[in-house]
Amino acid sequence: MTDQTVIKYSPTGHPQTGLVTWDPIPPQLIASGDPVQRGHQYFGTENDRVISGVWDCTEFAQVRCPYEVDEFMIVLDGSIIIEDAAGRRQVFRAGEAFILPKYTDCAWIQSEPALKYYFIHDNPNSKTPVDAESLSAIRIDTGAGLARVGDLDDAQFVGGIPDMGMSILYSDPSGKFSVGVWESGPMERVPGTLARSELMHILEGSGTIINGDGVEFRFNAGDTFLVPIGMGYRWHSEGYVKKIFCSYTP
Repeated sequence: MTDQTVIKYSPTGHPQTGLVTWDPIPPQLIASGDPVQRGHQYFGTENDRVISGVWDCTEFAQVRCPYEVDEFMIVLDGSIIIEDAAGRRQVFRAGEAFILPKYTDCAWIQSEPALKYYFIHDNPNSKTPVDAESLSAIRIDTGAGLARVGDLDDAQFVGGIPDMGMSILYSDPSGKFSVGVWESGPMERVPGTLARSELMHILEGSGTIINGDGVEFRFNAGDTFLVPIGMGYRWHSEGYVKKIFCSYTP
């Protein structure tokens, strides 16, 4: 086989090594606690500007400072508090997802151990936005209404154009990193090649993704996985599917 394959995520990390201990968080960033962080990186680009995986850490509080990357997170266990520059706190608990835009002035607080999936984009060429003081954590509302997707090309689908809805909740200034919620009725795409790397968390439904070698990956509600850029790609779902997605298009 020569084609890439879907990367399925697990809260326990690599099947052989599990979660391994990472280097300590720099002490100048610690407001309280003695955190121990562990993780496993499932995906990364050659220049490490895009990385994704699973991470856990013991309780601690970080000093308030501008967040250094754009990051999408799904909380798997425990809770995470993000306190903004005005002292307002948002609590993200297991089962919830959120985004921290780069340059958000905030403090990260954990009163208990926490476990998360993450997708990070570090754009070294981005500049501090003029409205940086207004940035804050963005909670993913999976129950909000989605705009219908129009102007779809019938040639992309087998058996007709599906009823599709989508909402983009965040896009970085470069337009390369985006997070949103997507839904579709029964759908089958013609074979193609994925032009982006996309992390998907399935909220409802099930289906199959088939790579260029014909290897099938079956997904169900609750699954989290990444489809890497350049992979042969064919999507087939016989019923309704809804997902959170985080993608990077170079």
